[in-house]
Amino acid sequence: MHLIVGLGNPGAEYEWSRHNLGFMLIDRLAKEAGATVTRRECQSLVGSASLENRRVRLAKPQTYMNLSGEAVRCLMNKLAARDADSSLIVISDDLALSFGVIRLRARGSAGGHNGLRSIISSLGTNEFVRLRIGIQPEHPVSDTKRYVLDEGETPNSSLGGESWQKKEFTKWYSSSILRRMTKKS
Repeated sequence: MHLIVGLGNPGAEYEWSRHNLGFMLIDRLAKEAGATVTRRECQSLVGSASLENRRVRLAKPQTYMNLSGEAVRCLMNKLAARDADSSLIVISDDLALSFGVIRLRARGSAGGHNGLRSIISSLGTNEFVRLRIGIQPEHPVSDTKRYVLDEGETPNSSLGGESWQKKEFTKWYSSSILRRMTKKS
């Protein structure tokens, strides 16, 4: 079974921030599967779903981004997974990628992302699948923290409310990307 973890920060003030793209995608996957991600477990909101004819667990750590590894390690231990790279998929935003660009990797560094850094540190490995979604604007960013935590305008869209969730690429994230992520079992 795959554990699909979307990274983000809990709380209404962060709900539509760029840094919460992982949470947004988990919510979208759950909605399309007719599932909910509301059960509390391992400092996370968790739910089970069937996606692309595979049973998966969806999770949104509630530890804040920089401590996501604590929650992920607990969830992985509960899954009794033999190794992280065949059962863990982490979804995060990436300021180094242009807005809307998607990068899927079987392993790698944290790339400056504190949530990924926390997971790598807590698991003791970087051998897990990660899906990174670009949030880089077409202009220089002077205050990175403010930019990722803001829900302001991005090229060709707004990251706020239903208008953002209805964009075609969110449908693509939750269908073709999922097939690619879960192909390896």
